[in-house]
Amino acid sequence: MAEPRWDPARLEARFEQVRAHTESLAEPLSPEDQTVQSMPDVSPTKWHRAHVTWFFETFLLSEVEPDFAPFQDQYWFLFNSYYEAVGPRYTRADRGFITRPGAHDVGLYRQNVDARVRELITQVDGGTLDKLGSTIELGFHHEQQHQELLLMDIKHVLSVNPLRPVYAGTPSPRSEPDTMGWVDVEGGLVEVGHEGAGFSFDNELPRHRAWLEPYRVADRLVTNGEWMEFMADGGYQRHELWLSDGWAKVKAEQWRSPFYWRDDDGTWSEHTLHGTHPVDPGLPVTHVSHYEADAYATWRGMRLPTEPEWEHAVEADGQAHATTDAPALHARSAGPATGHLRQVQGDCWQWTSSAYLPYPGFSAPHGAIGEYNGKFMSGQMVLRGGSALTPPGHARHTYRNFFPASARWPMTGVRLADGGAPA
Repeated sequence: MAEPRWDPARLEARFEQVRAHTESLAEPLSPEDQTVQSMPDVSPTKWHRAHVTWFFETFLLSEVEPDFAPFQDQYWFLFNSYYEAVGPRYTRADRGFITRPGAHDVGLYRQNVDARVRELITQVDGGTLDKLGSTIELGFHHEQQHQELLLMDIKHVLSVNPLRPVYAGTPSPRSEPDTMGWVDVEGGLVEVGHEGAGFSFDNELPRHRAWLEPYRVADRLVTNGEWMEFMADGGYQRHELWLSDGWAKVKAEQWRSPFYWRDDDGTWSEHTLHGTHPVDPGLPVTHVSHYEADAYATWRGMRLPTEPEWEHAVEADGQAHATTDAPALHARSAGPATGHLRQVQGDCWQWTSSAYLPYPGFSAPHGAIGEYNGKFMSGQMVLRGGSALTPPGHARHTYRNFFPASARWPMTGVRLADGGAPA
């Protein structure tokens, strides 16, 4: 008889760890903090806490509990995000209007569902757990995605408060950028995509071949100091540097700097989760859109790496198993040059020049779970590498994040490439 794939004790411990981490991220926030929605892309903290709970209730408990009933009938409607197959949902842009349930009541919802999931994991037979384990694991990674979104969103919420309150922590010591180095990559016929027994999202599959011309990638991310040079040279005023849609955004929204920067009487300051402080020239530039990243690369006479180039460069550099550290809440300086890639994981999501499209042979899973990634494969650009807000152990070098080219509120940065030809 085959050994069970899932060990109940380990699965329960992982469940407890993931769920507790979400609550630890919300702990510094007041109930009022948790209710605010500062723009349509942002969701209130309590909504994130409730939605990931809804996910376990909807895709796990409703499938196996003999006499299943939702914790509260209206929560099924309020905390659905985009799953059409599950039923109607509350308008995303209006989530900040939901003053009830409050943060405390969301906590009661979490406690109820946690107890039911815990009971399920520890009491079902091994064959049933083998059938449910993949859904439970997907729930872990789904909640980790929302842990990062929770931090991204509360950063914006606090940034529009004139008091510029601190979420947590203190900034790192001021740093100066070193000279950008380069890592040459031979290219050739390479394999791209996830392989092995570990977890991956469906959009990382199937592993497939791609042809790459020889190329090179920068050994570190573009810094604030280098971005200031771009600004000083009229980077936001020179139409010839920009893609057409990007230039339209620059004019319509009057972009003059990265998203969280402001000019305080001639000194640039940056809002972070540590508060608002003078811009540190040695830290990676963050919160720039794909349009800005592309314009900067054009200004430098370079380009952004393609998605296959980024992934293959990390593999060729021996860093395929690099992982994120404990969340730092803000990107860190690159540290001394090593002759290898620096800042691969855990500082900024790095824009590529690749559109978010299905891999050859991709097939979305059946049912509502199939809506997780596949239906967003249009009008988005791929990012790689994880950020300082990404939970430890969540990202992989094959992980495909994606946002619209105009998105600036994610913790996004820039790694340059040149040589060869874009795929």
